[in-house]
Amino acid sequence: MLQTLYVKNLALIDEVEVELKNGLNILTGETGAGKSIIIDSISFALGEKVDKNMLREKDEAGYVELIFSDLSSSVTERLRAMEIEPEDDTVILSRKITGGRSVAKINGESVPASRLKEAAGCLIDIHGQHEHQSLLHASSHLKYLDDYAGVELEEKKRTLAGAYKNYTVCKKQLDEQCTDKEEQARELSFLEYEVSEILAAKLIPGEDEELESEYRRMTNSKKIMEALGIVEQAAGENGASSMIGRGVRELSSVSVYDEELAGLSDQLVQIEDLLSDFHRELTGYMDRAQFDGERFAQVESRLDELNRLKSKYGSTIEAILISCEEKQERISQLQNFDTYEKQLREQYEQAKEQVDLLCGQIRGIRQRAGAALREKMIHALQDLNFLDVQFDLQFHELGHYSANGYDAMEFLISTNPGEPMRALKDIASGGELSRIMLALKSVLAENDEIGTLIFDEIDTGISGRTAQMVSEKLHVIAKNHQVICITHLPQIAAMADAHFFIEKQVVDASTVTKLTLLDEEESVSELGRMLGGVAVTDKVLESAREMKKLAMQAK
Repeated sequence: MLQTLYVKNLALIDEVEVELKNGLNILTGETGAGKSIIIDSISFALGEKVDKNMLREKDEAGYVELIFSDLSSSVTERLRAMEIEPEDDTVILSRKITGGRSVAKINGESVPASRLKEAAGCLIDIHGQHEHQSLLHASSHLKYLDDYAGVELEEKKRTLAGAYKNYTVCKKQLDEQCTDKEEQARELSFLEYEVSEILAAKLIPGEDEELESEYRRMTNSKKIMEALGIVEQAAGENGASSMIGRGVRELSSVSVYDEELAGLSDQLVQIEDLLSDFHRELTGYMDRAQFDGERFAQVESRLDELNRLKSKYGSTIEAILISCEEKQERISQLQNFDTYEKQLREQYEQAKEQVDLLCGQIRGIRQRAGAALREKMIHALQDLNFLDVQFDLQFHELGHYSANGYDAMEFLISTNPGEPMRALKDIASGGELSRIMLALKSVLAENDEIGTLIFDEIDTGISGRTAQMVSEKLHVIAKNHQVICITHLPQIAAMADAHFFIEKQVVDASTVTKLTLLDEEESVSELGRMLGGVAVTDKVLESAREMKKLAMQAK
């Protein structure tokens, strides 16, 4: 569940921290008080984009933090699969925005916004004000069905994704084969020339690096020898070597008088030996490093040849050799083209057969899940005052394979007796779409482990008895999930397990949004405001208390 929400410096919110409860959390308030800002803030913390103009103070960072606790074992397992380890059964998602830059964190560790979204998908589901409009697009219906089908379908689709990738590779390889004999002959001749050119160079891995080092040394040989001459003079017999030798003799002559001096004498002898070794190696290097014009020409010529081959076949000798192997393999294919093409066709047919089998299995899972979803949706819709509703799923084939199968599917509905079932977009009003989405969310919630569901304005276009039934459906969902609902209807607000009031206040000449948890009497007063508007009379409050009492009885 979402235990704590903390928001700072976003839109009308200066700073808000709220402890949410189990069950049904209701948020109410006057129009324009900032209810949508709460949802926008949560969405921002879950990885969604945010307008930088939402920042209250441009020189301060906007910040949102969500603390989730009481995680189910399956959610914990899914998070661990993402390499996210809950700490004390708690996960903290946070996001900060400064100017146009945002920083996302999970348990204090910086992550990309995409990873934040992935983790959030295990923890919370937000139904925004306009999400029910997705029901008007048949392309979204299959996703809802797949969500309902659950783990069995998810695993099968994962297998299909690999098989489909292999299928597309095989199909591309087969489609790219040229059957024109003259074109094949030209390609074969060109490849044979390229392979002979590479083989003639007798490439040795690492050769280029050694030659480049030698070339660099030769081109700078004058500068090197001048520097070494100065070093040799400084360290040689007329320099440091002579002076240290004299020091050794002087120190040795007096070390018999003091044991401490004997230790210093030994150190200076070691320095003399090291300097002698250094001088010997230095003169040896200088003797070997004499410039050889003939060798320089050979190195330069070989490097030119290697660089020419690199420009044609690969950026390294290893890459050139790999390219050569690939060309030799292609030569073999062209020389035995009929056999190669037959092999490609067999691979393609096998890949196609595997994809077709998996797509068929996926359709079977979807159809079984669809039958169960149909029955549950009818019951859920009846609970939401669709008394004579018919609901079904219409399948058809895309006409091609995809990583998601070959299915397309659309929800059909009839809300009145005697009317044929038609697409949702053809018959459903705004209020009906909201209820259909609520029914769908309630059915999906039975199958998933997401702990928190958020409904923003799920009550659009409804009132009266229908509103009462929506509130009862939200209560049923809240028995097994934490539900956070923004509403303007008192029938829904009365069902709250925790009732929060959102209001605008003027603080230090600045308008800010505040969020307050209401006690029993305060909740009744807020219901009265929602019922009576400006004039909250004793009769209105009495009606509010009665509504609250009936809601408690319905629980």
